[in-house]
Amino acid sequence: MDSVDAPAYRGRYAPSPTGALHAGSLLAALGSWVMARQAQGSWAIRIEDVDRLREVAGAARMQLATLQAFGLQHDGPVLMQSTRDARYATVVDDLLAHGHAFVCHCSRADLAATGGRHLGVCRASGTRADPAIRLRVEPGTTIGFVDAVRGPQTQQIDVEVGDFVLRRADGFWAYQLAVVVDDGDQGITDVVRGADLLDSTARQILLQRMLGLPTPRYAHLPLLLDVDGRKLSKSEHAVAVDARDPMPALRFAWNALGQVPIEADMPAAFLVRAVERFEIARVPPRDVAIAATHNTAPTRGA
Repeated sequence: MDSVDAPAYRGRYAPSPTGALHAGSLLAALGSWVMARQAQGSWAIRIEDVDRLREVAGAARMQLATLQAFGLQHDGPVLMQSTRDARYATVVDDLLAHGHAFVCHCSRADLAATGGRHLGVCRASGTRADPAIRLRVEPGTTIGFVDAVRGPQTQQIDVEVGDFVLRRADGFWAYQLAVVVDDGDQGITDVVRGADLLDSTARQILLQRMLGLPTPRYAHLPLLLDVDGRKLSKSEHAVAVDARDPMPALRFAWNALGQVPIEADMPAAFLVRAVERFEIARVPPRDVAIAATHNTAPTRGA
């Protein structure tokens, strides 16, 4: 019997349109793009604008233009999460119908005693006009996976997270739901992203299994931290990368990924060599501390 061919590598980059791309954003984009191209696969872009309250007008257009200026070409149309409400609703309705999800009226005050976690039983002090919808996490639910950068990971979801939100009380779809549905519908085989999302992965794998979706391979890249140990996106040092002069930021991101330096003066030549020379074994399995500007050499071990 002939073996079934594995699906072709399909990666993606999924920024939220909350501002300009900074050095940490570029690191994630470059790592994701290089791994897709090295595997001779495709690379999609998805704008994660499911949270309309955080969206900055014009940010998505600016992010796409910046990626273009850096030579990070994507394949196929850009997917906007804001166009996907009907799809998410269909998935949640099915989970509700099969008892895998439930309507929850708990407020933050109701969950304060459990550290904000919903542990099986609603503690709502009343009926809210705007309830959330949560995924039902059965006792003893433990998910393990091997991350290509950070190695074996295990999370006991019922204890560490609890029943997690699929639709928020404000009516917006939760990130955990949207990313799983979108990855499944886009045929994503490999998720390469920042390590701030490592903790979310077990929840996403659980939801994938409930929906009968394949689980991608995962690689979580190091975060860039400022001198105070804060993620760069939350820091006053998060200077936008300069699309008019891409090379300093490209070299910086490449260095932060732990790679051997590349001699090139233009993005096109740099990226060709990057695809040839990238080694995932060199990517730091920990976050990277930087000095005040993104042109300063990173240091390992944060």
